[in-house]
Amino acid sequence: MGKRSILQISIGDKAEFAKTISEGDIYNFAGLTGDFNELHINRVAAEKSVFGGIVAHGILSAGLISTVIGTRMPGPGTIYLSQDIKFLKPVRPNDTVRAEVEVIAIDAARNRVRLKTTCYNQREEVVLTGEALVMPPKAEDAGVR
Repeated sequence: MGKRSILQISIGDKAEFAKTISEGDIYNFAGLTGDFNELHINRVAAEKSVFGGIVAHGILSAGLISTVIGTRMPGPGTIYLSQDIKFLKPVRPNDTVRAEVEVIAIDAARNRVRLKTTCYNQREEVVLTGEALVMPPKAEDAGVR
């Protein structure tokens, strides 16, 4: 899809990105963020939890939404302004998470786009949902004249 200005975006437009989350991804995320909650890194403790095993950090899945916004739609040059998230189901090692964004509102005067944000697992179960507000690149930066 590439870089799109507000002039190239319509309500209902969608984009997505999918990634299989490995146990290594979870450990690396813990190291990067400093979030060493035992639910993410301690198999014995995690097995005794309500989840019955290691789960990925919720914000790791939410990060895939950023991938869609920054690389696919609106794409490079987009400024991520806000994100509301509801975490609905755990993501476990080896789950494949598909992040999808859908344009639900456009404010051309302020150069803002509101996106419905949803992540699904490989069983098409919603693992998180929310809304994002972004500022797409200016028309001249997206090659629009």
